[in-house]
Amino acid sequence: MNSVEPLLEGFRRFQQDYFSPEHNLYESLRHGQSPATLVIGCCDSRVHPPALMSSQPGEMFVVRNVANLVPPYDAGNLHASVAAALEFAVLNLQVERIIVMGHAGCGGIRALMQRSTPQDSALTRWLDIAAPARDFVYRRYGHEDEAQRLRRCEQAAIMVSLDNLLSYPWLAQKVAAGELVLDGWFFDLNDGALWGYDAAGQAFVPLVCPLQPRQTAAA
Repeated sequence: MNSVEPLLEGFRRFQQDYFSPEHNLYESLRHGQSPATLVIGCCDSRVHPPALMSSQPGEMFVVRNVANLVPPYDAGNLHASVAAALEFAVLNLQVERIIVMGHAGCGGIRALMQRSTPQDSALTRWLDIAAPARDFVYRRYGHEDEAQRLRRCEQAAIMVSLDNLLSYPWLAQKVAAGELVLDGWFFDLNDGALWGYDAAGQAFVPLVCPLQPRQTAAA
C-alpha cells in the first residue's frame, strides 16, 4: 500500500504557500468565492485544469467527470450532479465563461469507441452521452485508422457537451444575452499544445502551440 506521507507533505507545502503570514490567500477566500470561469474537465489524473492554466485557488470553478461530458437538460433527473454544478456556477456564482476541456488519450472516449465497458453499467450509461460523437466519427471518418478516429471523437465529444449546455434554458438565456461565453478546448498531452474550437471555421485551431524542440549543443 502506498504511503500517505507524500500526500501530507504535499499539503504542508500547500499550507506554507497559501496560509503563511506572508502569503495568506485564504484570508479573503474564507469569506466566499467569485470565480469567473467554470471548467468542465476529465477526471483523468494527467489533466488537472488549475495546474494546466496556473490558476490560483478561488479563480476557477471545476467540474470533473469521465470524458468531460455534459448530459442534456432533464427536468426530472433527481440526482444530476453536473446539472447541479452548472446551476450553482451560472446562477449563484455568475461565472462569465464555461470551458469544456477534453484531452488526447482519453480512456473514456476510447472505451466509448471500442464499446468495451459492461453493458448496462454506470460507465456505459454515462459514456452514451457522447454516443452522437462516436456515430458521427464512424459515419464520416470510418476510413481512417483507429488513432485518427479516436482523436476526432475526443474533439467531437466536446462539441456534444457544448450543444448539451445550450439545452439548459437558464444557461442558454445567459449566452443569448451576452452574459456567458462557451468555449471548447482540447489539451494535447502528447506535445503540450492547446486547441480551441473555432465556430466560424467549424474546426479546432491552435490556441497555444507546442514548445519548440530543444536545440542540442554544438559539438
